[in-house]
Amino acid sequence: MTEAPLIRLTNITKFYQMGDMEVRALDGVSMEIRRGEYVAIMGPSGSGKSTMMNVIGCLDTPTDGTYELNGKLASAMTDDDLAKIRNEEIGFVFQTFNLLARTTALQNVELPLIYAGRKPAERHQMALKALENVGLGTRSDHMPNQLSGGQRQRVAIARALVNDPSILLADEPTGALDSKTSIEIMALFEELYQKGNTIILVTHEEDIARHAHRIVKLRDGKIIHDEPNIPITSEQHLANLSL
Repeated sequence: MTEAPLIRLTNITKFYQMGDMEVRALDGVSMEIRRGEYVAIMGPSGSGKSTMMNVIGCLDTPTDGTYELNGKLASAMTDDDLAKIRNEEIGFVFQTFNLLARTTALQNVELPLIYAGRKPAERHQMALKALENVGLGTRSDHMPNQLSGGQRQRVAIARALVNDPSILLADEPTGALDSKTSIEIMALFEELYQKGNTIILVTHEEDIARHAHRIVKLRDGKIIHDEPNIPITSEQHLANLSL
């Protein structure tokens, strides 16, 4: 028996009312993502990719259609249920890192575990392991302002993964980084994918999307392309930069 998809979007629509005008951000989107996939969602500004990310991340509910996440019907959940599923099933990585400035790297990574009700000693151990997994075990007591941009994003990735979520959802994760650091972060995502993590990357940058193993392109709220991709390696990406 084949395993059910981790994510199943069925005929998802999302309307926004802007004055007298109705904006159709998503227009009948259907898609499945299986456990262990590495998918890039691409599209220009206004294509619907941010709305799609918000629906997949349980930050927003669709106007119509159904969304199943790990066998649960997320599209019919209350706000409290959505908050719970976000903490248990989804690890978020944002462009701006979203770290707390006055707390150490370790304390930043511990945050989701506090919400999950873990005991302090257990939190400490799990957060330290997550930092070690992203190559920052020796920087656990550093404040964000003592870390480079790339290191701060690694802390954010460790925080996203500390609860062992079903999905790592990354929104323009290299947007605030220089090219070389971006490539290092994409190499880390590939490592995490090889370890079995499900990764959904939202980006408008073609060269960043090319690191994924499947590319989905949106335009005007519809999927116009959904194909497997032979990912570019970090070495190839670096070589392209120097051309």
